[in-house]
Amino acid sequence: MADSDRTVLRALRVAFVPAFVLAPGLLAQAPVTVTSPPAARPPAAQDPKAKAATDEPIVVTASRRAQDPFEAPRAIDVVSSQDIQLYQFRSTPQALRYLPSAMIQETSPGQGSPFLRGFTGYNNLLLIDGIRLNNSTFRSGPNQYWATVDPLSLDRIEVLRGPASTQWGSDAIGGTVQAITKGPNLRAVDGVRYGGATYGRYATAEDSPAARGEAQVAWGREGGLRSAALIGGDARAIGDIEGGADTGNQPNTSHKETAFDVKLEHELDKHTKLVFLHQEMNQNNVPRTHATVFGESWHGTTVGTDLQRDLDQDRRLSYVQMHQTDLDGAISAARWSVSWQTQNENQDRVTGAGQARSEAFEVGTFGTFAQFESDLGAAGTLTYGVDYYRDNVNSWSRGGGSNVFQGPVGNDAKYDLFGAFVQDELGLGGGLSAQAGVRYTYAAADADSVRSATSATTNSPVKDDWDEFTANVHLRQELTERWNVYGGASQGFRAPSLSDLTSFTVARSGEQEVASPGLDAEHYVGYEIGTKVRTGRLQTQLAWYWTDIKDQIIRTPTGTFVGTPPLPAIAKSNAGDGYIQGTEVQLSYEVIERTTAFVVNSWQYGRVDGFDNDRNAITDYPSRLMPMTTIVGLGWESAAGDFHCGTDVMRAEDADRLSVGDENDTQRIPPGGTPSYTLWNLRCGFRFDERANLELACENVTDVDYRVHGSGSNGLGRNFIVGMSVTF
Repeated sequence: MADSDRTVLRALRVAFVPAFVLAPGLLAQAPVTVTSPPAARPPAAQDPKAKAATDEPIVVTASRRAQDPFEAPRAIDVVSSQDIQLYQFRSTPQALRYLPSAMIQETSPGQGSPFLRGFTGYNNLLLIDGIRLNNSTFRSGPNQYWATVDPLSLDRIEVLRGPASTQWGSDAIGGTVQAITKGPNLRAVDGVRYGGATYGRYATAEDSPAARGEAQVAWGREGGLRSAALIGGDARAIGDIEGGADTGNQPNTSHKETAFDVKLEHELDKHTKLVFLHQEMNQNNVPRTHATVFGESWHGTTVGTDLQRDLDQDRRLSYVQMHQTDLDGAISAARWSVSWQTQNENQDRVTGAGQARSEAFEVGTFGTFAQFESDLGAAGTLTYGVDYYRDNVNSWSRGGGSNVFQGPVGNDAKYDLFGAFVQDELGLGGGLSAQAGVRYTYAAADADSVRSATSATTNSPVKDDWDEFTANVHLRQELTERWNVYGGASQGFRAPSLSDLTSFTVARSGEQEVASPGLDAEHYVGYEIGTKVRTGRLQTQLAWYWTDIKDQIIRTPTGTFVGTPPLPAIAKSNAGDGYIQGTEVQLSYEVIERTTAFVVNSWQYGRVDGFDNDRNAITDYPSRLMPMTTIVGLGWESAAGDFHCGTDVMRAEDADRLSVGDENDTQRIPPGGTPSYTLWNLRCGFRFDERANLELACENVTDVDYRVHGSGSNGLGRNFIVGMSVTF
């Protein structure tokens, strides 16, 4: 197809795809509210007027109970469903890209992995309504699993930065992100009510039409009790992405995905609600382009040799929860949960020699938790409970050069994770308050079929367990009603996973991970001081953090070659002692009425023990250290709230502080590091009436070539986005 024909086709899609998708909603009648763009009101300090309007606490992740984030003695942000609509984020990882200390690495558009305060992969924890998405197969480096959470199914995303293992257990090191799912918002006093919504999006640089539909029904009974249901589904197709002016089309970067969710709520009485949720997402043929011959050299990166490397992913989560509030007696609130989650992954690979191979695993995770709150009066508010998860893992490999014992991780494996925690929040007088807690964690791994690190014909089963106590303490001093300072320390803990202990898979740019039994747990301590300001015109959150690293599990060269074709073997060891520190700045100021300027700045530095390519011990940089990144912008909203517009500029400096592993990852990171870049974005939105909203954007206005540090392909060139939502 000629370039001119492709341009015409895209223009037609921009014009007609949203209209076609959304036409059924044009009879909509329920109101929709539009406010200023999210960057003009950074989540660091929520709008007090919005809080007063809903009279509802805002976050639950910082302390496991509902509270205003301004009152939390931690750095925490919120990305709302409205923010997701206003910015038209393509994926859940992308929805975090305007937050401080968050760098979104993408091996491909379907595989986003946030780096939070210098950590990624299994060192960050993702929760869905309090349930762990993380399981024992997650890898240490960037992974694709967060992209299996549909952003359009979410009410909000809460991001707690820094270690939080006391509240949430293993893996909560760089950050804990909680995805709160949408629920039915209709209420019926007596009888039945119906409603719904439709959403459409198209982005030119991705050639990506996307659509979602939702339907709701609520029925009321005498006494005001209610039952309600929400059902939604969406589909999107990501085409081959267009880079900047010099890069142009990047072949073999397309994929398709579908999602479905249903949520039912039933009130047993005015204090007790039963909730059932089922959600699923399927991704088809998501490519790891950098590892294939379709990759393109950029600033000296090497090109992969595989003819094909595609991933299929399917994730499903079902749960039943009971929520109890305003109870009489010793327990004032309780939440109970039972869940079942499955994650299936299949990688199809054809090597440069034409050898076809398929590697796959499936994980079924049973999870349950019970959480309680007790008001102790002068002794504070106690939050306590237990949680338990069990992974059942099957893993296999087929085709030429297959491993007879396992696939990417050990086969016929089980992994148990248990925790019990208690946390107290109390006032100490004079505007001083404290939050302190402790958790006990127990983890156990049992894999019956594991390929030996030294012999392809030897089975080496793995069985081990670990336990740990972790604690935290944080203080908050209220200087005025609108200004506070805080500080504290939190321990982090991560038990070795099946990926650490039993992995046999290709990593980075052509290294072969091998089994590493006998590992110890990782230990971290996060120190943080900060301040928050929230006035009518000024909203600010500033923080400095230091994360002390001990016994981190790192990749270690063995000096041998394994696999077919032979690749350098990489084992794991608890050799990574060091630290990561940084500063975070978030500031939003209403310069004139309805016009807000903002700035977000992130600085990061660290050192950690490691090994060079000759297996000599060295002091190294942490992998993929985030470069200094600054975002500045301006937003305006009309007095009637029916039109808003904004612009922002993002500047990322050179990412040239490279670890040995980064230097070896030649397919994704250029020699000497990833070059700096500056992106300019424009956005505007219209509310046609009380039922329909249109969002327009031009991202990367100047069409620059750039790559987010460590990504497998370049970022989008000039990208026109149109999105529309209609509620009925």
